[in-house]
Amino acid sequence: MSLAPPRPLGPQLRAALLRWPLPATCLALALLLLLPLIGLRRQPRSNAAGLQRLLSSAALLQSFGTASGQPLPELWSQRLGAARAQQLWQRQPRLWWQFWGAHADAGAYLVLPAELVAPRPTSPLPSLALRLDDLVVVAPDPLALQLLQQQLKVRQRAPQGLEQRCVALLGQREAVLWNGAALGQMLGPLAPLALALQQGCLGLDSRGGSLVWQGEASGTAGLLSAAPPVPALGPRQPLAGPVVLELAGRRLGLLTQGLLASQLLREPLAQRYGLGPAQLPLLQRTPFVLRLREQPTGPFQAGLELELAVGPDRGPWLEVLARTRKALLDQGLLEQESGASGQQLQRPGPATSLPVSTWQREDGTVVGGWRWSLPRGGGSAQQPRLLLSLGPVPAVTAQSPGQAAQGTDAGAAVGAAGEGSTDLILRLRPAALARLGLLPEALPPLVRRASQVELLGLSAPADRRGSTGPQLGLAGRLELGR
Repeated sequence: MSLAPPRPLGPQLRAALLRWPLPATCLALALLLLLPLIGLRRQPRSNAAGLQRLLSSAALLQSFGTASGQPLPELWSQRLGAARAQQLWQRQPRLWWQFWGAHADAGAYLVLPAELVAPRPTSPLPSLALRLDDLVVVAPDPLALQLLQQQLKVRQRAPQGLEQRCVALLGQREAVLWNGAALGQMLGPLAPLALALQQGCLGLDSRGGSLVWQGEASGTAGLLSAAPPVPALGPRQPLAGPVVLELAGRRLGLLTQGLLASQLLREPLAQRYGLGPAQLPLLQRTPFVLRLREQPTGPFQAGLELELAVGPDRGPWLEVLARTRKALLDQGLLEQESGASGQQLQRPGPATSLPVSTWQREDGTVVGGWRWSLPRGGGSAQQPRLLLSLGPVPAVTAQSPGQAAQGTDAGAAVGAAGEGSTDLILRLRPAALARLGLLPEALPPLVRRASQVELLGLSAPADRRGSTGPQLGLAGRLELGR
């Protein structure tokens, strides 16, 4: 006796549903849709869901990959105990995380996949730990655990924009996410200088003795659009001689925006240097190069130089210098003015020498000054530049001080205005700055030991028209001492 092949169930089911009354058909369809959802609800959420819930509690959140032969992280031993940490580390999880809350003094939280630490819902958790979806979070102390539990009870908004993109990145590879609280903790009083980097996310990649990164940052939280990608860094360009920091920017406002938000700073600028509301916009829209030079001798550890690409019209800048000169004379400083031999400023009418103005105290100590200079080369590069200094006044040399990292003047170092050009170029030698006591103590040890750090920032074309909260695409690298 042979069996006939079964008929396809699809047509049978459709015919049966068509013969059912309408309420029964709706009920069947509802069950077909709801049963899979109920099944999904019974399964634990992914790591991404757990990381999303940590965002409101984390000022800085970082992911780490593991590889055979890597030593046991010290944080694991501190949070889990040496024996259990070693046991779990041998299983080599693909990723693990750590984060700091708004109060960095509490220490770092350790975050591990739940399948590694407590694979079943009934599995015991380490001391000071809680389960968060598919993650286990181990707090540094009982107070930190209580604070985290309270924060997780608060209804949270879903991450958007940069945060949303970064949560996906943190669940896939080594990366770091930070906000303004973390930046303030690490930079201290220098934090207002980094207002354009208040919130950011970087993907990290170790390459020999270098740590390379690429990502985005913003001065405003909640922006949805992605920042433009930054091209990969070129060959390493060491800082020359005594220069320990060099920062070039498309407009000075990227650096001073956070500082000028404080009335405590605006008032001294107006009273001591004559830079009031009418002069500050001129400064903020000007391309610049800022340098810090180590001074092996003399009363200063370092000298600060600010080079401004003022453009073809010196008139407004001469007015700024006149106001500054009066304010400095009123404070009792003495001025010495001289011409810079061998250089002439070509302009309609008679040629004018490039003056050097040096300011000193009554005891003869030079405290700063300014001078005009011209870059070497032709074309638009012949536009004058103004060099301001605090500490020793830089000597006039055969090579123009305006020639920055790419061998161009202050304006061109960050691109004139074309799409795809760089808005911000930062190079510094952290180990040298730390030796001089000029690096914030709260920066991570890896950064403080670095021989050089390079950072490029690129904003969207719309932001270059003067946006106060631009999104920056970031690329950079950190090199350890050799």
